[in-house]
Amino acid sequence: MQIKKDFSLKNFNTFGIDVKARFFVAVTNVQELKNALELKEYPEKFILGGGSNMLLVNDINALVIHVNNKGKTIISENDKHVKIKVMAGENWHQFVLWTIEQGFGGLENMSLIPGNTGTAPVQNIGAYGVELKDSFVCCEAINRENLEVREFSKEDCKFGYRESFFKSEGKDAFVITNVTFALTKRDHKLHTGYGAIEEELQMQHIVDPSIKDISNAVISIRNNKLPDPKEIGNSGSFFKNPIITKSEFENFTKKHPTAPFYKVSESAYKIPAGWLIEQCGFKGKRFGDAGVHTKQALVLVNYDKATGEEILGLAHTIIKAVYAKFGISIQPEVNVIK
Repeated sequence: MQIKKDFSLKNFNTFGIDVKARFFVAVTNVQELKNALELKEYPEKFILGGGSNMLLVNDINALVIHVNNKGKTIISENDKHVKIKVMAGENWHQFVLWTIEQGFGGLENMSLIPGNTGTAPVQNIGAYGVELKDSFVCCEAINRENLEVREFSKEDCKFGYRESFFKSEGKDAFVITNVTFALTKRDHKLHTGYGAIEEELQMQHIVDPSIKDISNAVISIRNNKLPDPKEIGNSGSFFKNPIITKSEFENFTKKHPTAPFYKVSESAYKIPAGWLIEQCGFKGKRFGDAGVHTKQALVLVNYDKATGEEILGLAHTIIKAVYAKFGISIQPEVNVIK
């Protein structure tokens, strides 16, 4: 392990925010991770994965440990299903493409989501009607206090909408080292119900889609709507889609009858945050180098040299405007690191 001092994290977060780590080390296996966590001369430690779901506001006065372990292992399979253990440092999208190449189904709707596999359970990432929890079996994580390795079942993870044990009561207590998924080898359960996927498949004249067709459709949709972090700094969807009660929904639709929505249950409805933000006039607006993407109002962007504080200030302005216009509170999906 090589510990670096005053290390720029600009290339280690998808927003491209140029903050520094007081100290920085990359680890490539579990033992190196344990060794880094044991370093008593660096009492403050910060765990960094793919840097995709965070907004760095200030320099990090700590030892930043970049989890960069790689590898994929098939641990069991039969003629219908396969279980795969994936190391935390594997790029999520590259892993999804690999599963499709092998003919394994279940993750295709989550193609092109930025970040690494180890941080995916923290957020319970999801897209187009599918969430990580749908194919999740378990994960292993190191307890940062005693360095013991613990296996977390799906129930242990307490998955919710962009939520998990690791984001709530277990926040900053564990470091995920690998994740195991159960995927299908045949008779795949395809999720094409979201209108955007149906439209894309129709445009391509595909009536009997394969998992690769769905992945390609999702990639096309995301490329058309979302900026590439390598070209414009961003963290994908910055805000969660708010979920409101049935009574709130009824009042909302009386005032806004044409608003899009998704029924979550008999008593809850999801309103697209991007629509709310766009109705407030923010889509495509730029405030210095911080702005709202021209094609998707859910996405805040760093056009060049925006600071984390400027991006956060824009987020707060949007939250206040949405509440003032609709009486609905929207919350950041990204982790704000101050």
